[in-house]
Amino acid sequence: MDNSKSYINFTNMTRFLLGSSIGIFLFMFPIGGMDDSGFNTPLSIATDFLDKFISTHLPWLLIFMVAVSTVFALVSKFHKFNFIEKREWLSDVMFISWPYVITRIIALAVSICVTFKTGPQAIISDDVGGTMLSLGGTLIALAISLSFALPFLTDAGLMEFPGIILKPVVRPLFKVPGRASLDLVASWLASSNTAVLITGNQYHNGFYSRREAATIMTNFSLVSIPFCMVVAETLKLNDRFPLLYGIISLIGLILAIIGCRIYPLGTIPDAYCGEKRIREDIPSNYSLLRWAFEVAAERASRFSIITALAGGWTMAVGIIFDIIPIVIAWGTIGTILVNETPIFQFLSYPMGMYMDLLGVEQAYAIAPQTVVGFIDMFIPALITSPDLPEKTRFLVAGISLVQIIYMTEVGGIIVKSEVGLDFKDLVIIFLERTIIAIPLIVLATKFFL
Repeated sequence: MDNSKSYINFTNMTRFLLGSSIGIFLFMFPIGGMDDSGFNTPLSIATDFLDKFISTHLPWLLIFMVAVSTVFALVSKFHKFNFIEKREWLSDVMFISWPYVITRIIALAVSICVTFKTGPQAIISDDVGGTMLSLGGTLIALAISLSFALPFLTDAGLMEFPGIILKPVVRPLFKVPGRASLDLVASWLASSNTAVLITGNQYHNGFYSRREAATIMTNFSLVSIPFCMVVAETLKLNDRFPLLYGIISLIGLILAIIGCRIYPLGTIPDAYCGEKRIREDIPSNYSLLRWAFEVAAERASRFSIITALAGGWTMAVGIIFDIIPIVIAWGTIGTILVNETPIFQFLSYPMGMYMDLLGVEQAYAIAPQTVVGFIDMFIPALITSPDLPEKTRFLVAGISLVQIIYMTEVGGIIVKSEVGLDFKDLVIIFLERTIIAIPLIVLATKFFL
């Protein structure tokens, strides 16, 4: 960014204020709330409308989309298609590692089994495969409504403004550079795996030390607002979404303050990958507030409806062809392991004792949810009965959303980023976050529910 040039003008400020206001309205503005139906956001209302429309064409629509993603990903392991290679947004979805190719094959098999009612009952039952396909339809609806709304929240300057304002408090609280506040905001408003990739890139370019990058990846890469909405929808907590998101955001900050000071993050050396390039100083001719507006205006200067639509299309394709197969495959596997085997009951028994001591209702019933999230963050919500008490479901949602570390996406990216964290370290961080978060969420439910 050229410090000698000011981006604050009528056009850019209008883009910043108007675009950000639209984003806040779509994602945060409560509608309803005066009757038993509770309230919802405009984005949720649009998603519900699309979900009802799409559900009339399930499961054939899902089979088609999962089949396309599976076939192209599988064939691409042996032959690179030029039309895919020339489009980065498409190559990222189709040129994937073997574990994710296998995941898509499993998702396609589950979709076919459920559609034709053939195969093991443990897969084709309404509580397992049927639920996964229904959820897939919901995710398609969310992908369409979310993808074209999110740029107003993330690309019009709203991310940059609080990032600059928060800089003076980020370093003493979290022991990371002030610019990490942008990673924090980006994680909340975009997605955790995207944030991890961004942080890894910043580390390799000399803007974060190894310790700082590891801290940001495991503490600041929180789940996005849309994903939280999906979890709330799955656990029938729609009317509690603002409270849920507020609580997990606050607890996420507390966990970051603690996590950066204990093992293993606190012992990683402050070594840089090559030359240290970070410079945090605000230009001498700018105040903090004016610089925040300057950076936000600069970001807004590159925002337009055309770029928003292009970014929305890219995101929608990513969700439909990449995330939905993961949810179907791992959701099915996780549900079967929980329902048909005692493995997670055994592993989670200490967590059940822990929550029982804290007075959690149905503590042992939801104990597996506290550990199965290490496989995938969405599984705890998938295997939780909607008949459980609201406080118990709220606890499951809160725990799953603050654990952050899950191997289907984020965990693998962190390990491959070479920031000094291996599989053992991720298990330790996952357990640390879970153990610390549980009493905090229990306390919050007693005060606010």
